[in-house]
Amino acid sequence: MLLLVTLAVSFASALVPLINVEAYLGAVTATNDGLNLWLLCLFAGLGQMAGKVLWYWAGRRSMEWSWVSRKMSTPKRQRQLELWRGRVHGRPLASGVVLLTSAFVGMPPYAVVSVLAGQLRMPFALFCLTGLLGRTGRFAVVAFGVSSSVAWM
Repeated sequence: MLLLVTLAVSFASALVPLINVEAYLGAVTATNDGLNLWLLCLFAGLGQMAGKVLWYWAGRRSMEWSWVSRKMSTPKRQRQLELWRGRVHGRPLASGVVLLTSAFVGMPPYAVVSVLAGQLRMPFALFCLTGLLGRTGRFAVVAFGVSSSVAWM
């Protein structure tokens, strides 16, 4: 049951920035002995990525929205968009590093990066894999850090 709640909280936190999944994980880790922390962090990562996938697809579809199309209709903006798409598709390793770093560190904010990844048409599999690894790693740092602190006390 705890894993399903973790999945739901992390999904909600991916969509609503005011919901802090790290605080939730810290509280759960501090108040529950004998948890499989890796499994807990994996479920948190899966929930986050389910929410971030919605941001990715919103970014990808946003180029079809009339007000975005109007803003992007100038030749200058079209050139800029194609330049960035070329940079992304021409450098999959660099794109993956940016996605992984943002997912793990949170800078630039991963919600913003998720939308941009969709707009720039980054490969979906690359987005999902780097995001899941980065978010799960981030949550592991929180959970294992809290667990170590509680054990030390």
